Amino acid sequence: MPLADFRSPRLFVDAPLSAGAQVALERGQANYLGNVLRLGAGSTILVFNGRDGEWRAAIGGGKRPDRLEIGAQTRPQDSLPDLAYVFAPLKHARLDYMAQKAVEMGAATLQPVLTQHTQVSRINGERMRANVIEAAEQCGILSIAAVEQPLPLERYLTGRDQQRLLVFCDEAADVASPVAALGNGTRSGGIDILIGPEGGFSEAERAMLLKQPKVLRLSLGPRILRADTAAVAALTLVQATLGDWHNVAER
Repeated sequence: MPLADFRSPRLFVDAPLSAGAQVALERGQANYLGNVLRLGAGSTILVFNGRDGEWRAAIGGGKRPDRLEIGAQTRPQDSLPDLAYVFAPLKHARLDYMAQKAVEMGAATLQPVLTQHTQVSRINGERMRANVIEAAEQCGILSIAAVEQPLPLERYLTGRDQQRLLVFCDEAADVASPVAALGNGTRSGGIDILIGPEGGFSEAERAMLLKQPKVLRLSLGPRILRADTAAVAALTLVQATLGDWHNVAER
C-alpha cells in the first residue's frame, strides 16, 4: 500500500469521491483552508471520506475557497481492525484526548458506557465525532471510527456479540504480565476493550463482567493509571499482541 503523505494537508469531506468530481466546501472548511492554512485557488490537498480512499484535490474558487476539484486517487480505501474501545466517559479535555488516542491506536468503534461510579452521564456526540475526524486527518487514517450512543453497562453487556473477546481492564485483578495474559487470548473474531471509570467498577459490575463467555481480565501493572492513560496502555497491549500490530509483515 502506498505510504501516507504527511506533508500535504488532509481534509475529511462527507461526499462521494472520484476523479473529476467537484465537492463544495463547508464554511468552516473554507475558512480553515483559506484563513488558517492560507491556501488559495490551485493549491492541492488530500481528501478522504472514509469510504472511497484518499484523493488529491485542487482548491477552487476566487478570493475565498469554495470547492475542491478531485484529481487522482493516492491511496485505496482500507479497513480498521475489528476493535471496539468501550469506556466510562471522562470530563471535557480528557475525553477529547482519549477519543483522539483511541482513533490513533486503530479503534473502529467508540462505545461510551455508564457505570455505577461514572462521573459524566452526558456526552456531546458531535464533539466526539469531531475529535475522531481530526485525529484521522492528522494521522493519515482513511476510515472514520463509529461513535455510539452511551449505554448503561448492563444493557451494553446484554446486547453485545457474545462471540467477541472482552478485554476487561480491572484495577482489582492480580498483578501479572499483561503481555503473557493477552498471549493466551484468541485472535479470531472481534475484540472489545473495556476501561472503567475513575472510581473503578463496583463488585456487582465486576461479577457481571466476569460472567461474560469470552472475557479476559487484565491487569495494567502495579500502578493505578488514570482512565485516559489506561486507554493508551490497553490499546497498545492489545494491538501488539492480538491486533493489527501483530505480524505486520505477514499482512
